[in-house]
Amino acid sequence: MATIEAPFAWSLTRGMARVLGINLIDAVTEGWFSRRDLADMVDTCEACDQLRRCTAFLAVTPRAESLPNFCANKHQIEALQP
Repeated sequence: MATIEAPFAWSLTRGMARVLGINLIDAVTEGWFSRRDLADMVDTCEACDQLRRCTAFLAVTPRAESLPNFCANKHQIEALQP
């Protein structure tokens, strides 16, 4: 299993949110969740073993209604949808 470094995990987490039209920085700034919640999501991504599936999904998906089931942050990110 390859490990994902924190800066790349942040990029993937942000990318998954962006596919749903969510800006994670705005979500924290506007109080939808805390900086700790965001850090926990990045940590979850960093520990995930789905790097290839995640990058492949992000490479071909500019927008989506929901995230793929393999995403470890699926429920947390989708909960931020309006």
